[in-house]
Amino acid sequence: MTKKILAVLEQREGTLKRSAFEVIHVAAKLAKDLNTSAEAVVVGDSISNLNEIAKFGINKITHLKNSLLSNYSPSAYTDVINNLSKEIGCDILILSNTSQGRDLAPRLSVRINAACVIDCTQINISGNDIICRRPIYAGKAFVDVKILSENKIITIRPNVFKAQASESSGAAEIIVKEITSPDLRDKVIEFKKAEGKLDVAESDIIVSGGRGLKGPENFHLIEKLAEALGGAVGASRAVVDAGWRPHNEQVGQTGKTVSPSLYVACGISGAIQHLAGMSSSKYIVAINKDKDAPIFKIADYGISGDIFEIIPALTEEIKKVKHS
Repeated sequence: MTKKILAVLEQREGTLKRSAFEVIHVAAKLAKDLNTSAEAVVVGDSISNLNEIAKFGINKITHLKNSLLSNYSPSAYTDVINNLSKEIGCDILILSNTSQGRDLAPRLSVRINAACVIDCTQINISGNDIICRRPIYAGKAFVDVKILSENKIITIRPNVFKAQASESSGAAEIIVKEITSPDLRDKVIEFKKAEGKLDVAESDIIVSGGRGLKGPENFHLIEKLAEALGGAVGASRAVVDAGWRPHNEQVGQTGKTVSPSLYVACGISGAIQHLAGMSSSKYIVAINKDKDAPIFKIADYGISGDIFEIIPALTEEIKKVKHS
């Protein structure tokens, strides 16, 4: 029988990330389905929005605090979260499948002797069993995994489990535990983020460009369309490898896995490695001059034609609609 569920939340620069509220939503729903309780934990220094967790289904959070832990440390975060999970008696840990979550989950798995299922897009309960669905073969198929171990760790794909805030105005119970002498064998020193640009992993709308743009000088078309839609700019691996765009914009198997509400693929043929990173998007729009491009097989809407004519026209029409 499940004892307790622990939602492991991620913060950046003193603020809970959007993916953290998705983890809270999943943990709270799982606790209800399993007739048990759930609480949350976050590691860091001063964090501004801890009270917001109550709106998403969990009313108790432990803040493991130390100024040296403001940025992610694999060794220290593993130690302090492992200690807390044992202290409060948790046997299920839920994390987001971000770069940090993918690094932290297997470390915790070893510590607590837990099965670890990553990148889940669906979680179901059958009796007392937890069954997680996750993509395999670069997203070409899905597998349902029944977790048989007593302790369990699950990471969820960002933007798949939409966190829905309730009307609850109750305050969260915040327990602050000061951490002394954290094990800082390794630590992220600094996060560098492009000023004024949205992160593709966090954005609900993404406009990506591929080799069909013919050169970096044409990516302003993608940027203008993304700006008109209020979304982030993404890129295919070929574009990043060619040095046209930075790696932090790369979407795909060797880049970032995204699941936005809207994904617009411009001049991207649809190699399986790219599809693996974006095929779970809610709506996919493909723009490509090759009507037989693989991207059209998974697209909800497709436009076959010259992207240098279509993208500017589409951008202008979106601006007209937004300002009408």
